[in-house]
Amino acid sequence: MSRRKLAMIGAGMIGGTLAHLSLLKRLGDIVLFDVIEGMPQGKALDLLESGPIEGFDAQVVGTNSLADIAGADVCIVTAGLPRRPGMSRDDLLETNVKVMKSVGAGIKQYAPKSFVIVITNPLDAMVTAMKRITGFPKQRVVGQAGVLDSARYRTFVAMELNVSVESVSAIVLGGHGDDMVPVRSLCHVGGVPVEKLIKPERLEAIEKRVRGAGGEIVNLMKTGSAFYSPAAAAIRMAEAYLFDKQEILPCAALLEGEYGVNGFYVGVPVRIGAGGVEQVVEVALTAAERKLLDESVSHVRDLVAASEKYLAA
Repeated sequence: MSRRKLAMIGAGMIGGTLAHLSLLKRLGDIVLFDVIEGMPQGKALDLLESGPIEGFDAQVVGTNSLADIAGADVCIVTAGLPRRPGMSRDDLLETNVKVMKSVGAGIKQYAPKSFVIVITNPLDAMVTAMKRITGFPKQRVVGQAGVLDSARYRTFVAMELNVSVESVSAIVLGGHGDDMVPVRSLCHVGGVPVEKLIKPERLEAIEKRVRGAGGEIVNLMKTGSAFYSPAAAAIRMAEAYLFDKQEILPCAALLEGEYGVNGFYVGVPVRIGAGGVEQVVEVALTAAERKLLDESVSHVRDLVAASEKYLAA
C-alpha cells in the first residue's frame, strides 16, 4: 500500500512541528511548502536526517512551489502572518485573506480531493475563505480551534485540582477568539461535574484564562505564538480522517441550521471519519451558555463580513 501524503502549507514553527509529529506517528510522506526560499528545504532535510534515529521511512520534501503538493490526502494550512504582542486575531485579517486566496487556489488545482484543515488566524474568517476559494464540500474544509481550546481548558482545570489531564473532559465552542465559550456544564473531572470541585470565582478565572490563552503565550514569547499545541491538535484531526476513527472533536465546521446557525463556520463538536466532517453533534447547553454562544457567533458573523472586501479584491 502506498503511503498517504500530507502537505503542510506554511513551514514555520507550526508547519515544522506538524511535519515532525506526522513522521513520528508514521502518517505518511510529507511536503513542506513555504514562500521563503531555502527554509522548507532545510527543514525537510533536517527531518529526513532524523529518520534513522527515530526509525521512520518516509519522503520529506521542502518546496516553494504549490505544484509539489499534488495528490495530497491532507492539507494543513498554517501560512500567513502570525500574531505578535498587542495584535488581536482580527488585526491579521487583510494580510491573511490574501494568503488564503493564493493557497486555496493552489489546493484546488493540485490537491482537489484533499481534506483541508485550516489553522491560520483569524481562524473563523480564514476557514470560511478557504471553503469559498476551493469550492470543496463542507465535509472537506474544517478549522482547527476547538481541539486546542478544549485542551487548554482541560490543562487549566487539571492544574487547579492537581489531577491528570486525562481525568478531565471539557469542551470549548464558538468562535476562536476572546468570546469563545468554555462549556462549564459539560466539564467533568473523573465523571464529577467541575462545578462540584472548583468554586465559581475560580472557574470564572480559569475560563477567562482559556479565552486569552493564545494571547498569553504571544505575550510571553514576544516574537511568536503557540506552535506545539496547535500542531498537536491538527494532527489529532488528521488522524481521525486518515484512520476513519469516527472521533468526536470540537472543530470549526460549516453549520446549516445546527445550533440555530446557518452559513457560518463555528466551533462545535463534529464526528470526523474517512468522509471528513461526517456529522455535527448538537449538545444541550444551559440558557447562559446558549447566550454566550450566540454572542460568539455574532462576532464570527462580523469578522466574516469584514473579510468580504478582501476576498472580493
